[in-house]
Amino acid sequence: MTYSERLYPWAVIRLLPRMQRVVVGRYRNRSDAEGHLRALERLMPDGKFVIIFNLPEPMDEET
Repeated sequence: MTYSERLYPWAVIRLLPRMQRVVVGRYRNRSDAEGHLRALERLMPDGKFVIIFNLPEPMDEET
């Protein structure tokens, strides 16, 4: 996970057929993600969207 992705842990995901998904946007806080989700649901009522929180993977320390 890149540094910029760590700054924006909340993501809105569009669910597609055959278990595919697309990251629509990344946000710093959940309320921003929820606001964009509501707008997307109004613009694309047939689309299926979810909000996820991407926890960054821990950095391995080399000894």
